[in-house]
Amino acid sequence: MARTTTLSRIAGLLLAIATPTPDWAATPTQAEVMTRAAAMYADRLAGRNINRDAGFTARVRGIASVLIAQAKRDYPDTAAWAWDVHTTDDPDMNADCMAGGKILVSQAYVERLALNDAELAMLLAHEIEHAALHHNLKEYQAALQLEPAWAGRPFAELEYAVDHDSRLMGVLAATNYAQEQEADREGLRLAWRAGWPASALSGYFRKMMRDSDWPRRSKADYPSPIQRWRDAHALADSLQKNYVQPSE
Repeated sequence: MARTTTLSRIAGLLLAIATPTPDWAATPTQAEVMTRAAAMYADRLAGRNINRDAGFTARVRGIASVLIAQAKRDYPDTAAWAWDVHTTDDPDMNADCMAGGKILVSQAYVERLALNDAELAMLLAHEIEHAALHHNLKEYQAALQLEPAWAGRPFAELEYAVDHDSRLMGVLAATNYAQEQEADREGLRLAWRAGWPASALSGYFRKMMRDSDWPRRSKADYPSPIQRWRDAHALADSLQKNYVQPSE
C-alpha cells in the first residue's frame, strides 16, 4: 500500500511538471504583455500584404526612427525594445503600435487623409505613446481592479475579453477614453520634442476630424474627432507661446 501511494505521488508530480501552467490574469507583467504582442504582431504580418510600396515604407520608417529615438530618451525602458515598423495597404485600419514597439501603418489611410510628414509623425507619435505608456498593461490592471473575478482565469482569456466582451468593454470605457486623450496629448509633445512644429502636428487632428462621418459624436471609450482637434489645437498653441522647443 505504501509503495502504491509513493508511485501515485511520483506520477502526480511528473504530470504536474509536464502540464503547462496557465499564465493567470491576476499577475500580468509588462514583459508578458510584450511577449504576447510580438506573437500577435507576427501573425498580423503573416496575414497581410506588407511593405508593398518601398517608397512609402521608407517614408514611414524615416519618420518613425526620429520618434523612436525621442521615445528612448523620454522612456528609458523602451531603449531595450526590439522596435519594428511595417506598412500595409489594408484600408480597414489606420495605424497602431503594439506593446514592445511593434508598429503597423496603413498606406490607404495615410493617402486618404493626404497626410504630410508632420501629420504622419503625429499619427505615429500617438500610437507610440500607447506603447511607451504601457496602456495595454494598465488596461488589464484596470480590468482586474474593476472586475476581480478575472484574476482566477487565464491571462489569454482576459486579453481577448478586453476587446470582445461587451460587458467588460463597458466597464473599461472610461479607462480607454482617458488613454486616448493621454496618447493624443503626450504624442503631440513627443513629436514636438523630436523637432516638428506643434501647429503642423495638430493638423493631423483637423484632417482626421474632416474625414469622420460623425465629427461631433463621442463614444464612451473615445472622444469625438472635434474634441480631439480642439484639444490638440489648444496644446499646440500653448507649446508655441509658452515653451522653447528642444533642439539637439
